[in-house]
Amino acid sequence: MTEYKIIRLGHQGDGIADGPLFAPMTLPGEIVTATQDGDALKDVRIQTPSSDRVAAPCRHFKSCGGCQLQHASDEFVATWKAEIVKRAFAAHDLSPEIRPTLTSPAKSRQRATLTAKRTKSGAMVGFHGRASGTIIEVPDCQLLDPKIMAGFPIAEELATIGTSRKAALAVALTVSEDGLDASVTGGKELDGPLRSELAQLCDRSGLARLTWDGETIAMRTPPRHAFGKAKVVVPAGGFLQATAHGAATLQALVGEIVKGSKRVADLFAGSGTFTLPLAQTSAVHAVEGDKAMVAALDQGWRMALDLKPVTSEARDLFRRPMLPDELAKFDAVVLDPPRAGAVEQVRELANSKVNVIAYVSCNPVTFARDAAQLVEAGFVLEWVQPVDQFRWSSHVELVGSFRRENSKAEGQKLTIG
Repeated sequence: MTEYKIIRLGHQGDGIADGPLFAPMTLPGEIVTATQDGDALKDVRIQTPSSDRVAAPCRHFKSCGGCQLQHASDEFVATWKAEIVKRAFAAHDLSPEIRPTLTSPAKSRQRATLTAKRTKSGAMVGFHGRASGTIIEVPDCQLLDPKIMAGFPIAEELATIGTSRKAALAVALTVSEDGLDASVTGGKELDGPLRSELAQLCDRSGLARLTWDGETIAMRTPPRHAFGKAKVVVPAGGFLQATAHGAATLQALVGEIVKGSKRVADLFAGSGTFTLPLAQTSAVHAVEGDKAMVAALDQGWRMALDLKPVTSEARDLFRRPMLPDELAKFDAVVLDPPRAGAVEQVRELANSKVNVIAYVSCNPVTFARDAAQLVEAGFVLEWVQPVDQFRWSSHVELVGSFRRENSKAEGQKLTIG
């Protein structure tokens, strides 16, 4: 065993010693003894713990691969995630105001994909173990909403009737206002008897909807989600924010940025996470590549009361970004692309006359890259807010407020006049 000092934390949450050598579940400043195995440290023992080290709140932490940072204090994790964001901007010579990280509470994850496997005696459900394919059962998980936890027996039954002992199911459970929404992949091929068994399971277990490899088997009641005043039935497997706290936080931040705008374009709109709350005060045009999510958004708006006009468009913004002449009719733009960012769309925004952009991102690196292009075009990045929906993980999201330098002055002149 050799002694090492942990210098910093990597982007995946592992401690890093000189080499670089990676040691999971360690913290900067700690002295450890370990055995080197390639670029990894094995059999790590903490000799001098960090003052930021805490007892993990979940008894499954050391074996389960669902969390990386339960051994660190909440204050340390929040600061570390803000530093990740700061370093991403520094790589592009940007130094915006970075607000303190906002973190979702424990037991609040409203969607999760579980692994379910049939066994000799029944079935087991959980997450994959740390750096292994082994399924770890997590009956006391401190991450998931209790309503998700209540769905574990349902996932076990799905594995019992829907797979062989050689395979495993991926069971995606999502909390809706009307019960759990279950979407299953990796199971047996559907036939008459299996369809019947699955439909009966949906009914007796109280699932709102059960989908099997993309096909809806049964829907006891449409699984609705509240986006502002609207209720939306999101397509099975469609994107949703990880926690209700995270969704509300992001919606409030976007609303803060575009406040006072009469017409807003919501790009990469999904099923209306931002579109429909914004429609309480602004007319909104929503653009999304997935036709099913566009249809869900439109239906949600049509069924709601007292909302401003909402138009929607199914369009691949990577291949066909909105052009400056199309953007000219909007006072503000909301941008919420996937992890790859939105290079093509940002280029068109940079060349447009849009003055206000609320950019929501799940990747600080691509966000900073896109931000640099907007700043070069005359936007000011006023502030950035890190949002930690994925508590105890290395993942961080953020919202940035972009405004053209002359837009504030012009707005003030109009107000005074």
